[in-house]
Amino acid sequence: MSISAPLDPSLLVLDSEEESFFKATTGIDDAAHLRKHIQHVARKAYNVFPYSSIGSYTFTKTMIARLPGYTEALTLGRATNGILLDAGCCFGVDVHKAAQDGWPAARIVATDIIAEFWELGHELFRSTEMTLPATFIQGDLLDGAHLSLGPPLDHTPELTSLTSLNQLRGHVTTIHASALFHLFSEEEQRALAVALGSLLAPIKGACVFGWSTGTAQVGNVEFAGAVSHPQQYCHSPSSWEALWNGGVYPRGSVEVKAQLVEFEGDIGLRLKDGSVPKRLEWVVKRV
Repeated sequence: MSISAPLDPSLLVLDSEEESFFKATTGIDDAAHLRKHIQHVARKAYNVFPYSSIGSYTFTKTMIARLPGYTEALTLGRATNGILLDAGCCFGVDVHKAAQDGWPAARIVATDIIAEFWELGHELFRSTEMTLPATFIQGDLLDGAHLSLGPPLDHTPELTSLTSLNQLRGHVTTIHASALFHLFSEEEQRALAVALGSLLAPIKGACVFGWSTGTAQVGNVEFAGAVSHPQQYCHSPSSWEALWNGGVYPRGSVEVKAQLVEFEGDIGLRLKDGSVPKRLEWVVKRV
């Protein structure tokens, strides 16, 4: 990991929808006060680990609600009292957004390798375990004791007693995994996809969705300047489809949609060739 650049407050730009979301969830109505509050928590988190998603303030974008599959996932989750897993949750912004949109917080599980980020999320949203009764589990997604391929369990576990994601095998209705896969090597991404895939419930419409840094041609990209992960292995839409349809799952048992899109606004990141990185939005759905 390289030494990351200091936080640039000019990158914190909230559109009207995002501002309304943070005002509603934090209880801070004054825009200037809200901005200072977000920056204060971001600085704390950046000192814990300088992820580019923190430095670029992309964590404020509530992207989960704009991703393909989100609306359908909400409908299925409410109809089945399903479980939502947010993998690599950081502050839990997407957890708060899903709960605001109607997914019962008590049926949401969040996980991150750094527990302090979840604690800072409570500071960010001025929430508590009582006001946001989601279950948080600290763990490394590449650690088999936390997440590994295995057979589904017979009974749905009590979420408040979870000690690892392995207890959720075959019982998760929706898995959200954004700004996550590109942090790992090609082999690690494949292993992570397989392990996460084993958590998904065997029901039509159950899905894994999210976004990652993407490219038109699969392979490694290098970032210019000081970023947390200067080299990333990035999938293309076609390689991502091949990974899940015929890789993680038997071909034809899932539908995969993946598309490259531009980031909204300046995220302060450039590739070494001077170009702006793109986002691969994707959803993998059982059919």
